[in-house]
Amino acid sequence: MARYLGSVCHLCRRCGDKLMLKGARCMTPKCAMDRKRKPQTSRGRRRRLSDRGIQLVEKQKARYSYGVFERQFRRFFAQAAREPGVTGDNLKAILEKRLDNVVYRLGFADSRSQARQIVLHGHINVNGKKVGVPSYMVKENDVIAVRENSLKNEYFKQLLEDIKSKTVPAWLNLDRAKLVGQVVTQPMLDDASFKFDGQSIVEYYSR
Repeated sequence: MARYLGSVCHLCRRCGDKLMLKGARCMTPKCAMDRKRKPQTSRGRRRRLSDRGIQLVEKQKARYSYGVFERQFRRFFAQAAREPGVTGDNLKAILEKRLDNVVYRLGFADSRSQARQIVLHGHINVNGKKVGVPSYMVKENDVIAVRENSLKNEYFKQLLEDIKSKTVPAWLNLDRAKLVGQVVTQPMLDDASFKFDGQSIVEYYSR
């Protein structure tokens, strides 16, 4: 399956929710979800989603938010189901521990797609070694840093100023002056930024 190359705003409209796929732009009047659209000609009432349809939408929200293919998402779900505890929470924790997501959460990027590019282009070190795999799973006490050579890049020079106003979740620690972060504990799952319902995804795959 090829990567989705269409407008990410269509994905938000498809799910009926703002998934923050364009980062800071999603908080401006330019966001397609906030702009008023011309009323469409009526072709009858839109059918109400079935329970299965609602579960599918929640699953797609998670996939689109983290930029994960269906096969990879199924693998994450299978891993979450094998681990002790609540499967939906386990799935959230697995998705949060992806390196591209951690780079995004630390404020090194405005969106997960931008964070994925930063990782792929070799700008990130984990525990002192370059890691260019966005799906790399971080662990507690891992140190995630912008590589020294990359700090000369204009983007990261500007980031040193912009990052001062960004907030970081409690399960991560960040040295804003050096652009060095650390995973201090497991992801905290009460974060309001989750755009999907884990239990609905469990029900979707349980059929």
